[in-house]
Amino acid sequence: MILVKVGRNETPMIKRRRKTLVLLAALLLAIFYMQMQTAIPGIINDMDFDLDKKETPAITGLHPYVLKQKNELVRLTKQRGITIVITDGYRSHEEQTRIYNQGRTTEGDIVTNAKAGQSLHNYGLAIDFALKLEDGSVIWDMEYDGNGNGKSDWMEVVAIAKELGFEWGGDWDKFPDYPHLQMDFGLTIRELQRGKLPDADIHEYSEGAKSK
Repeated sequence: MILVKVGRNETPMIKRRRKTLVLLAALLLAIFYMQMQTAIPGIINDMDFDLDKKETPAITGLHPYVLKQKNELVRLTKQRGITIVITDGYRSHEEQTRIYNQGRTTEGDIVTNAKAGQSLHNYGLAIDFALKLEDGSVIWDMEYDGNGNGKSDWMEVVAIAKELGFEWGGDWDKFPDYPHLQMDFGLTIRELQRGKLPDADIHEYSEGAKSK
């Protein structure tokens, strides 16, 4: 701590020196605070940076294996001439409630029937995707054939996702969710709500996928 004695009869030079010392002390405290922020675990969130951050925003909170397969999905679809954007990943209970209320108690169309804790997004086990065009626009057009191979780009993404172990929400009989991809690892929502979560060992699931 820097102590500065304040006198009654200070000359202009002394006043300038005192002001300089005060500013220096404030600067040192600011530097110390910034260093402490970066040194304490948990202050700065770990981010999952995709293969190309310009194409896909960082998605946090995903299960390690879901994260791995998500990155693989981005890579494999890129090889087909299809660029996808992961529009959603982990979703907090508060965010789930906000989305559930849309079209019910707030403006907009109903987009989900899952309340907080009832979506695999709430456990980092689901992602949503969309298509990105060369001009940078993002679309949800299931008929679009951007790579010109006579097939729907959307359904090509879905096919690759299924090969990687994802379940597609578009296959659901009740309230199909076409941008939605998830992995439940054999767990029910009730089990997840009770705190049972899939193991974080990526190798275990990779080997399981190979044996199928």
